[in-house]
Amino acid sequence: MHISAFKYCKIRPYTRFYTFGSQYEPLSLQYGQTLYPITVAYETWGTLNRYKDNAVLIEHTLTGCSHCASHGPEDDEGWWEPLVGPGKLFDTDRYFVVCSNVLGGCQGTTGPSSYAPSGKPYGASFPVITIGDMVKVQRELMKHLSIPFWHTVAGGSMGGMQALEWAVRYPSLVRSAIVIAAPLKASAQSIAYNEVARQAIMSDPGWKGGQYYTSQGPVRGLSVARMLGMITYQSEKAMEYKFGRDLVSPEPALTGTFEVENYLAYQGTKLVQRFDANSYLYLSRAIDLFDISAGRPSLESALGRITAKMLVVGISSDILYPSHQQKQMVSALRQSGVDASYVELVTDHGHDGFLIDFEKIIPLLSEFMLQESETVAAI
Repeated sequence: MHISAFKYCKIRPYTRFYTFGSQYEPLSLQYGQTLYPITVAYETWGTLNRYKDNAVLIEHTLTGCSHCASHGPEDDEGWWEPLVGPGKLFDTDRYFVVCSNVLGGCQGTTGPSSYAPSGKPYGASFPVITIGDMVKVQRELMKHLSIPFWHTVAGGSMGGMQALEWAVRYPSLVRSAIVIAAPLKASAQSIAYNEVARQAIMSDPGWKGGQYYTSQGPVRGLSVARMLGMITYQSEKAMEYKFGRDLVSPEPALTGTFEVENYLAYQGTKLVQRFDANSYLYLSRAIDLFDISAGRPSLESALGRITAKMLVVGISSDILYPSHQQKQMVSALRQSGVDASYVELVTDHGHDGFLIDFEKIIPLLSEFMLQESETVAAI
């Protein structure tokens, strides 16, 4: 099994693995390199029906994983727990739901912390990957699971990029897609945020050029990267509401004086315990490289390939991928002849609203899924 090494990969009872590729049949990556073998960690919920027309693919975010929902009361809750399960939005009594860890990740799918054919972790020798490469790996998993097409592909942020890429790259394999808080291409500002985070990691002496797996690693650098990320996932109003200028101590110090500082430090420490710094570097770079028109004649020709029905969701308080970017996406989709609609999640939670404000986002998605569910045959 070619899984991610060391402490990062949490093997759950319901996690499954699929390995493909060899020296003679490697995966060709978007920037010309190849990779083999590749192991994909994934989880499934529900049953693929006899017509095989009820499969739903859930895509995760930058530091997410394949565990989007629990498999029963004894299991840990997933990151989209209120949306996936019996009787929920993605009703597992009706749909066969699949969620896999992405290429480049560290939760069971091949990434920088995985063992290379040399027998050592890849580290910084891992090839640069793209959102398109992630989707190509998911395509191989789809074949393995004997799924002829996706009823729906859905995700937010990096997951939304994957959902859009699926609709463009494999138009005949996607019936509908839900793209949440994602752009047509990464903006200069979002790239800038990610570059500062990467520099925090690579400037940490513990990074050691990416070959740190026999040591503690760039703990401080990854923590700072996460702190910056958490700022971009919030909104000013949310920060003010949760923390204001509340003090940890009335005695001022150079750091740790305000509650908001403690919150950021806590988030940084928490990520270090479960995520690989090199995966953060590679996945954030894949986000920066995302441009749905890249490698295609034009934006219009790229979007014109789509045959899926599209739902695009913007978030009113998002500072990372502001809602005007999703509105731009819908406009471009419609100009290309795609059946696309737009809804906006009005929330003070910022970019992370789709992972927090479940009571508001579920109704926004329900009508779309209800319309699409009419095409699903009984199991």
